[in-house]
Amino acid sequence: MGVCCPILRPWDRTRDSYLLSIPCLSDPVKRSSLLMKLGLVAIHLVFIGFLFVCDADFIDKTKRDPWYTASYLLLFSLTLLQYFVTSGSSPGYVIDAMREVCGNDAIYRNAPTTSIQHGSRKNGSFVINVEGESASGGGGSSRKTPTSSWAKMVLDLYPPGTSLRNLTCGYCHVEQPPRAKHCHDCDRCVLQFDHHCVWLGTCVGQKNHCKFWWYICEESALCIWTLIMYIDYLSNVAKPWWKNAIIILLLAVLVISMIFVLLLLLFHSYLILTNQSTYELVRRKRIPYMRNIPERVHPFSRGIKRNLHNVCCGNDTLDSLPTAFELEDKARPYTCLDMLKCRCC
Repeated sequence: MGVCCPILRPWDRTRDSYLLSIPCLSDPVKRSSLLMKLGLVAIHLVFIGFLFVCDADFIDKTKRDPWYTASYLLLFSLTLLQYFVTSGSSPGYVIDAMREVCGNDAIYRNAPTTSIQHGSRKNGSFVINVEGESASGGGGSSRKTPTSSWAKMVLDLYPPGTSLRNLTCGYCHVEQPPRAKHCHDCDRCVLQFDHHCVWLGTCVGQKNHCKFWWYICEESALCIWTLIMYIDYLSNVAKPWWKNAIIILLLAVLVISMIFVLLLLLFHSYLILTNQSTYELVRRKRIPYMRNIPERVHPFSRGIKRNLHNVCCGNDTLDSLPTAFELEDKARPYTCLDMLKCRCC
């Protein structure tokens, strides 16, 4: 190592200076996300490129039926486009929703994103302290504002008399509405947090859950179509052994990926139909507002049709915690009359 260090140090300095000169590569998190995206695009290109390069029958079929290849390439392009649209979309952050609700309050409109906001209760009134630069330009000062529109709205989302009404994020120090959670990768509180997707490089939440579902739906269709073409390639006349070895290896990776994507599609379809999130389903016992709710009761479900409407039509309303009467009604067993009335819808 001592011999290699004089050689590696100039290279490391040159590499670091080069990465710092490019905005998208200077941040390690953004650099990792960019490499993941390039890797996913490269995997797609490898699978489709093998058919065009090594399968002469596929090229002949393209000449005979150009619509077949055009449809496949269209699905391929739409899948990648949906991937980049989803990865570039916002999951819906608490700080953005708070600024939108309190748009008329200058302390939220002018506060920097990195400011620290503390929530506390004194004598029944809610006070928000914002640390940052004051209007006069002085640093380190603290300002106070009476109960804001956001704090009032968040308090109304919790049932009266519950001890959960003073939930404040320990990292952002903002008043959290129900179903919100702080993401340590994004370093922000996300509305209706589902999970942080490594492949997308962003969280899946209230505003992009529908886009994420469409992406995995298109990815599933692309995997099935590619699998059919690969099986058709193997069923033709004998080919060189090295081509068969490559196609078998790619086919094994494709089958594993297709099973994973299909299971993910079914899982998120179930979550959307029942108005749940992955975080609420997996960590149900650890979430304060979900601990005393029976396992088979979905507290935020409003029926299949309304759940689909909320996700697909971009409804930005925040879900409120159900009251004890509403939970008791949701926990009521289904009867034959309920099935005829389509109670689940």
